[in-house]
Amino acid sequence: MIGEKPVNTIRVTTQEELEACFGIRIKVFVEEQQVPEDLEMDEYDVSPEACHHILLLDGDKPAATGRWKEYRPGVAKLQRIAVLKEYRSKGIGRILVQALEDDARACGMASTLLDGQCTAEGFYHRLGYRTEPGEPFQDAGILHVRMTKEL
Repeated sequence: MIGEKPVNTIRVTTQEELEACFGIRIKVFVEEQQVPEDLEMDEYDVSPEACHHILLLDGDKPAATGRWKEYRPGVAKLQRIAVLKEYRSKGIGRILVQALEDDARACGMASTLLDGQCTAEGFYHRLGYRTEPGEPFQDAGILHVRMTKEL
C-alpha cells in the first residue's frame, strides 16, 4: 500500500513493462548514482524472457523494479533493485524484495543472494539477509557487500 492505494506487482512479460523497469533503473542508478549506462544494462535486459524482472506500480505509475536470475542450482541472485526517490521509506523496497523472493521460491529456488550497496545493508538485514564474510567490494564505483538468505 502507498497511503491508501494498493501497489500492483507485475512479473514482467512485455517489452513495454521491461522499458518501464529500465526507466526506473536509469533514474536511480545512472542519474542519481552516476553509474555508467553501459554498466547498468546487460545481456539479462535484452528481453522479458532473459531474466525474471518484477515491476511495482503505484496505480499505473512505475515505482520500483528488480530482477533475479539463477546464480547456481537452487540459488537466485537478486539484482538491479531500484525504488524511485519519491517512493523510498514507504515500504516499497520491502514489497519489491518480497515479490522477488516469492517469484524465485515459486520457480524452485531455495535461497537468494545479492550484492547490496553498503548504504542499504541495514535494510537487507531487516529483511532477513546475512552479510557474508569478506571485505566490501566496489561495483560500478559503489561499495557493496554479498548477502544471503534462505527462502
